Amino acid sequence: MGATSAVAFSFEGSPGAYTSSDVRSRLLTDLGFVIPPEFDEIAGDARARPGHPRPCARRGSSRGAPTLARVIDGASSVCPSTDVDLWADDVLIDPYPAYAELRELGPVVWMTKFGAYALPRYDEVRAVLQDWQRFTSARGVGMDDRMNAKSGRGILTTDPPLHDTRRKVLNAQLVPRALTAHEEAITARAEAMVASLVEQGSFDAVADLAQPYSVGVVAELVGLPEQGREHLLERAAAAFNTFGPDNDLLRSSQAGFRELFDYCTGFATPERLEPGRWGSQIYAAGERGDIEPEACPGLMLAYAWAGMDTTVNALSAAVWLFGQHPDQWELVRGDRSLVPSAFNEVLRIEPPVQRFTRLAACPVDLGGFTLPDGARVAVLFGSANRDERHFADPDRFDVTRNPVDHLSFGRGIHHCVGAGLARLEGHAVIAALAARVERFEISEASWRRNNALHGLAELRVRVHA
Repeated sequence: MGATSAVAFSFEGSPGAYTSSDVRSRLLTDLGFVIPPEFDEIAGDARARPGHPRPCARRGSSRGAPTLARVIDGASSVCPSTDVDLWADDVLIDPYPAYAELRELGPVVWMTKFGAYALPRYDEVRAVLQDWQRFTSARGVGMDDRMNAKSGRGILTTDPPLHDTRRKVLNAQLVPRALTAHEEAITARAEAMVASLVEQGSFDAVADLAQPYSVGVVAELVGLPEQGREHLLERAAAAFNTFGPDNDLLRSSQAGFRELFDYCTGFATPERLEPGRWGSQIYAAGERGDIEPEACPGLMLAYAWAGMDTTVNALSAAVWLFGQHPDQWELVRGDRSLVPSAFNEVLRIEPPVQRFTRLAACPVDLGGFTLPDGARVAVLFGSANRDERHFADPDRFDVTRNPVDHLSFGRGIHHCVGAGLARLEGHAVIAALAARVERFEISEASWRRNNALHGLAELRVRVHA
């Protein structure tokens, strides 16, 4: 296809709204991620790519060996190193032993396999999340250089002032006072779904509860057409895989990545969105000039991508944890005021999103070490939430803890814009279950591999009313 050829996006046979090649080019730039032309051929060793700061010297190559991380203006900084692969299959399934190992090594750890730093402790993770000036998201928040270079200008990968302008549109829909109008419907949906499943007796808490509930809530609020909803979670999971290093998950996710992109640009368009819903309001903001019109599909992507899969993980993790800890479920059933605290604890101990990255925009002293300008830094939410320096007995699930300072929603300007909606959904489902379920009997559970997410693939459970 030539550079001047018209491009028509389609979804399941429906022609897209964007056919001009230059409109497509502008649209690609403004999405939260951009499909690079070479996406099909992404390969190579991250250690050999330009832009990765490297240790100047290393004493030994064994795990945990001290590493001379960088020399800046004649001053050196020593930090520990590790050959732990946070994106290995077994670690993606159960990352917490690896996190504990990294926390033991230090606040800043050099990952020899990836040429990047890991932040496993709470204080450093929180500090970086709140410091967008020195730790930028505008150079991408994933591990792969080429994907980061094409990361576009969505709210996840921009800094102020552009970030604030675009986020303001979503804030208007997702602040607590705006969500109040939807609370009754969200609660009623949870109660009806839970009542039906409890009557059924046994079900898959992922496929039968968390997935249809979360997709149903968000799709209705956004006004998405019925056609295509059934594919959104699979495609969103593929998109999250693009935040990893160059591994099989990233490479095998290209089809789902493209399909989600096509859905938001060529199918979930103004003429197909339900009038008056959040999606049509986003396009109305573009028409008013609040944001550039070509930014609208990128904001739609925020709902279709991050607005569902993460909540699915949190809801299914809640059922799994309550099944594993019946004493904690008894506390919630006996005192419904514990529901918000219980959901916070679910989010702390099982963060739906485990990690993003930032890029150091200048030399930065952090945790007693100097990170060089251009350092790629993996910010490990899942590890920080179990840091024994901040949370007492962090591996214990305790619904009375109420860890309002957990980092699962991030911090600072990139704090999860949909956190209020996620809480509303989580509270509604837990309260509905508490009203009907005496205990959960888990018969089968399996976890899925994803470069950024941690969640259950299946959770077969029998409920006792």
